[in-house]
Amino acid sequence: MTYSGTVRVGGPANVHELTDLMISKVAVGSMNNNAYLLRCRDTGEQLLIDAAAEPQTLLRLIGDDGIASVVTTHRHGDHWQALADVVAATGARTYAGRYDAEGIPVPTDVLLDDGDTVRVGRVELTARHLVGHTPGSIALVYDDPHGHPHVFTGDCLFPGGVGNTWKDPEAFASLINDVEEKLFGRLPDETWVYPGHGNDTTLGNERPHLSEWRERGW
Repeated sequence: MTYSGTVRVGGPANVHELTDLMISKVAVGSMNNNAYLLRCRDTGEQLLIDAAAEPQTLLRLIGDDGIASVVTTHRHGDHWQALADVVAATGARTYAGRYDAEGIPVPTDVLLDDGDTVRVGRVELTARHLVGHTPGSIALVYDDPHGHPHVFTGDCLFPGGVGNTWKDPEAFASLINDVEEKLFGRLPDETWVYPGHGNDTTLGNERPHLSEWRERGW
């Protein structure tokens, strides 16, 4: 099945098969959150990004192989409703941004700073600290050696704009500056974007609109 990045709550996962990594995307919960299961194709080790809701749905997706780790992209409650149940069932190690961990009710085993590496099997992801939607939001970048990069942006970047900053000019300026510098400034147009809600996009699709986003202020 060709990967589209389009999923719906109650529907099947959509699987993006890369050379070294399999990415399964599923939608869960009343806020249509995306959760992403990453599987190293060499070792079989798995990592979950955002145990957002519906623990039984996520545990079925994870399967009998379990997960080694779960990364929470940020502190907002719709992104960790299932975290306690998933960790209890799997014993997974927990990761979150240093400045958001205190707002996540499940203890964080590994605090992430900008540039830190998160591993799933032989695959390496790079954490990018993006400030504005929350103080400690983390995006994860997989720079695929066999193709273009892939970035999991939580609620910091979506098709059509950056994440909600609640009409706070300072928070908006911080977020769009970080997104422009750390994502658009370092990654090519082909970079695939996996957001915390809704459909995927690419940096190339969004790049022409950066000045428009700055002008409108959201």
